[in-house]
Amino acid sequence: MEIYILRHGDAEPRSAEVEEADRKLTPKGRRDVENVMRAASECKVRPELVLTSPYRRAVETAQIAIGELDPKPKLVETELLLPEGRVEQAWKELRSHAAVQEILLAGHEPQLSQLVAYLLGAPTLLLDLKKGALVRISMDRIGVHPQGELKWVVTPGFFR
Repeated sequence: MEIYILRHGDAEPRSAEVEEADRKLTPKGRRDVENVMRAASECKVRPELVLTSPYRRAVETAQIAIGELDPKPKLVETELLLPEGRVEQAWKELRSHAAVQEILLAGHEPQLSQLVAYLLGAPTLLLDLKKGALVRISMDRIGVHPQGELKWVVTPGFFR
């Protein structure tokens, strides 16, 4: 299984007027995700399924990703990808899709960098996962404990 982990793009700042779940992507955040996903599509990234946090900025990120991909994968929202989500639960969800060859997860920090470390079998790994970054991890088998191999990380800064 190929697992792609996509952090949401730059979002509008936190404020008392906008609920945390309703913060949307900024124009820069949209451009960054478009650039990363356009490059991913050119590299033959072809997820069959996209799982996303239900927060607006993550859903918008997932929708942009789908817009750059061909064929268009199915989109599913899951609360398991909320910022405070547990990586073990996300792994359990991934395991439930073991028949899928390629899957993309769109979500938030700190969960996503912790999930990358968990999937690599290196829970103490520190990762500075930038907004709009995309990580590719390969899994030869989907067992009880993950043992992935990091293939690459692409950040929006690469295109600036």
